[in-house]
Amino acid sequence: MLIRLTYASRTKGVLGPADVKDIIRTSQSNNAKVGVTGALLLVDGVFLQCLEGSVASVNALYHRIALDSRHQQTTILAFSEIDRRLFGGWSMGLVPAIADNLALLFSYSPALAFDPFAMKASALDALFTELVSRARVLSD
Repeated sequence: MLIRLTYASRTKGVLGPADVKDIIRTSQSNNAKVGVTGALLLVDGVFLQCLEGSVASVNALYHRIALDSRHQQTTILAFSEIDRRLFGGWSMGLVPAIADNLALLFSYSPALAFDPFAMKASALDALFTELVSRARVLSD
């Protein structure tokens, strides 16, 4: 069975571009080994990540993330069984914080600032679907 899990967390401390690149590289390597696909974004100290794969693989990965010292307030926002992966062969895509992506993020957010904690699960799914369809995610 395939599942999709979307979570958000707040960063502990400041993460720079080199930190994010390291996270993506490590994620791509580790996720490819266990069949997990997905995408990650970091905006104003908030991580939003969507993960897809088997229940066991996604569950184990989420628990590692929740224990990671770079995260705080780690919260599952959406969880569902899926028939097909949204992210295909991307072991981890990065949603860059460019103007087009930020405008899209804010169009789905109920607040003036991007706040995935306040978003409905359906809005999160629609956001990631739109990001993928517009090729606004940098894949492996």
